Amino acid sequence: MSKVILITGASSGIGKSIAEFLVGKGITVYGTSRNPDKVMNAPFKLLALDVTDILSIKSAVTDLIEKEGKIDILINNAGMGITGPIEDTPTEEMRRVFETNFFGAIEVMKAVLPEMREQRSGLIINVTSIAGYMGLPFRGIYSATKGALELVTEAARMEVKEFGIKITNVAPGDFATNIAAGRYHTPVYDASAYKKKYAENLELTDAHVNSGMDPVEMAKAIYKIINTENPKVHYKVGTFMQKFSIVLKRILPDKMYEKLLMNHYKL
Repeated sequence: MSKVILITGASSGIGKSIAEFLVGKGITVYGTSRNPDKVMNAPFKLLALDVTDILSIKSAVTDLIEKEGKIDILINNAGMGITGPIEDTPTEEMRRVFETNFFGAIEVMKAVLPEMREQRSGLIINVTSIAGYMGLPFRGIYSATKGALELVTEAARMEVKEFGIKITNVAPGDFATNIAAGRYHTPVYDASAYKKKYAENLELTDAHVNSGMDPVEMAKAIYKIINTENPKVHYKVGTFMQKFSIVLKRILPDKMYEKLLMNHYKL
């Protein structure tokens, strides 16, 4: 029987690329979107799901299980970006991103785990970010949401192992997607102490996304993971330097690593 996969945030970007790629491999894929009616020509099935709405999550998962009788794999991909100096960024916007990137992912995990536990099998892949391994200037809240999800995944992985369920993290680097369009940008305030440096870094961040890797590379990595008997705790998908930056953080003194980041971001 074909595996049944649920992918959150599949209306665009990385999520859509993963869904399209897996459908091409003969896998039964259900993608999710807050507004599935607006998604045109998707070659996979779509469910309405808002990761910040618990009732919406439970309804989508129940619907999928009623249709397919099981759920083999959850790919927790839904997320949003945020940029801005910590001092200038509205706290309510910080909370909103945590609700999506962190608590939203946890709520979807909680919704599928009872079924996976009953099946005595299942795989959860949490899509985090290489940015979650380090505090990036003007992207600190985004880094924090993804870093927090990495740690929760480590913990949950050990908790569910006795039930035959596997959980792993996949941290992408920069990919050429439309993530910038849905990102919350703290305005560049004229009176801000960070005005010049923040404005420069906004351009740098968007340039990195625009010149990023093809999202199909992320889809290929996910496909390889779902066909791995014992997935690792962490995977990273990005350029050599993006992945090497994590190694450098591990081996360099803190201040030396900080200086490298500040040089890179021209601070």
